[in-house]
Amino acid sequence: MTETRILIAEDEVVLRFLLSETLEDAGYSITEAADGHEAILRLQDTCFDLIIVDYMMPEATGIEVCERLRAGGGPNAAKPVILLTAKVQEQDRIRAEVAGITKYISKPFSPIQLLDEVDALIQLHQGNGQ
Repeated sequence: MTETRILIAEDEVVLRFLLSETLEDAGYSITEAADGHEAILRLQDTCFDLIIVDYMMPEATGIEVCERLRAGGGPNAAKPVILLTAKVQEQDRIRAEVAGITKYISKPFSPIQLLDEVDALIQLHQGNGQ
């Protein structure tokens, strides 16, 4: 089995560390980005199996990262994207859906909840040959 690569784009250092540790302990290979611009750069030069983005990041929001990803083509354009957010208004969910977000997870959440979602999306998308 090949290594499953995940990009985590989160500006909060402690949360990014917690997410990375949780997913690495589960056997995933993690690349981190501290803001939206760094996430966009990483997505241009590395192929990932799944992308996790925070909604509110400096340089570019998670929504903007996903919009650029979906519009830009390339190897990550169809990959699943999980949006982590404290924004729970219906218009935020709609904007996320329009941008191409695969899964919307509201903060606070447990690392185990996120791991379950990651596992499910990875299995689904690898099963579809993406």
